[in-house]
Amino acid sequence: MNKHLLKFRVNGKDYAVMVDSHDRLIDVLRDKLGLKGTKEGCGTGDCGTCVVIMNGRLVNSCLLLAMQARGSNITTVEGLSNEEALHPLQQAFIESGASQCGYCIPGMLVTAKHLLDINPKATEEDIKQAISGVLCRCTGYTKIIKAIKDSQLRMIS
Repeated sequence: MNKHLLKFRVNGKDYAVMVDSHDRLIDVLRDKLGLKGTKEGCGTGDCGTCVVIMNGRLVNSCLLLAMQARGSNITTVEGLSNEEALHPLQQAFIESGASQCGYCIPGMLVTAKHLLDINPKATEEDIKQAISGVLCRCTGYTKIIKAIKDSQLRMIS
C-alpha cells in the first residue's frame, strides 16, 4: 500500500495524516480524525448523509479519495457549533423536533449551512431543492424545512 501525507484544514484546525491511496475522505474524517458526525449511508453518493463543505462546495465525502482533499478547507457537522453555543441551525432543529433517528441530520445540517451561506434569503422552494439530495426516511421533511426557515430568522437578527 502506498502511504501519502495528507495536509488539510478541517473545522478550522490543520491536520497532517498518513493515508493510503485508496482511503476515502469519509474514512479519514471518521476513523483518523474521530469526526463521527459524517455518516455513510449508501457509499454511492445517492443519500447525502456524508456531505461536507469542501472549499465552499458541498461534496459527498464517500465519493472522494482522501488525497483529493489535499490543501482543502473542510467543514463537517462538528464544525457548525463552537464551545459556547450551537449553530442557529442546530438549535432550530432541536426546537422544531426536526430529527427522529438522527442519521440524516448531519447531512441535512451541512446542506442547510451551505445553502444559507450562499443564499441567506433562501425561499422554501430553495430549501426543498437544496435538501432533496439528502434522504430522510423518518420525518417527511416538514419539520426539517421549518427548522431551516426558523434558523434564517435567528441568523438575520
